[in-house]
Amino acid sequence: MKIDQYTELYGIIGYPVRHSLSPLMHNTAFEAVGINAVYLAFETRDLKAVTEGMKALPIKGMSVTTPHKIRIIDHLDDLHALASQIGSVNTVVNHDGRLIGFNTDASGALRALEGKVRLEDTHSLIVGAGGAARSIAFALKEMGAIVTITNRTASKGKALTKALGCGFVPWEKMDHIEAELIVQTTPLGMAPDINACPIPVSILKPGITVMDIIYNPRCTRLLRLAQSRGCQIIDGVSMFVHQGAEQFRLWTNVDPPLRVMEE
Repeated sequence: MKIDQYTELYGIIGYPVRHSLSPLMHNTAFEAVGINAVYLAFETRDLKAVTEGMKALPIKGMSVTTPHKIRIIDHLDDLHALASQIGSVNTVVNHDGRLIGFNTDASGALRALEGKVRLEDTHSLIVGAGGAARSIAFALKEMGAIVTITNRTASKGKALTKALGCGFVPWEKMDHIEAELIVQTTPLGMAPDINACPIPVSILKPGITVMDIIYNPRCTRLLRLAQSRGCQIIDGVSMFVHQGAEQFRLWTNVDPPLRVMEE
């Protein structure tokens, strides 16, 4: 990678965000296809300043992660139709000074699940109620799944269920749900707190599918427990790579080097 006066700038915003592997993945992808660009991590809470800075510098594109995926919408000039429907943005494109929000989380989750679980009429439990949970719940409902949401803060979980038209179960009663698919979307279990597990072991029945969108570590404590109890497991790397690949395409109009990004 050669950085010069023509190098374009991309990045990721979140808080915290230093743990993210997005800079490694996207910088490797830029280098693989010969694009003169660099991707950095920006740990910030000030979304107004971020969007003003994107226009002023200019920064060509930005990934958006926890806890900014919903609040960033108020600071953008426009939304892609899918992002507007979902109400969550994980990708911003700077199009000639206009910041446009996109959602690639939904398609990334479906790519991770495809071929591994039948979604139509599948009883699915989403753990969490943030931007990623919103995107995945929307995608599952579009595929015909029966979706229930649980969240530690009940008011936030209920607000999401009302917005998407799905069910809600209190956090302390999630093991009352007979789920065929469980998708864990909270940061619980992410490095460095790798011993955390947000789901009671009693809900992990043999034959169900458990997906954890955390990718660092790749095999979380939840996934290890699920596998030991006879569940099919899906780690967070596939969704991470596929949502990132679609970001790359939106920013560059170049087909992403998927294998390189996964490696």
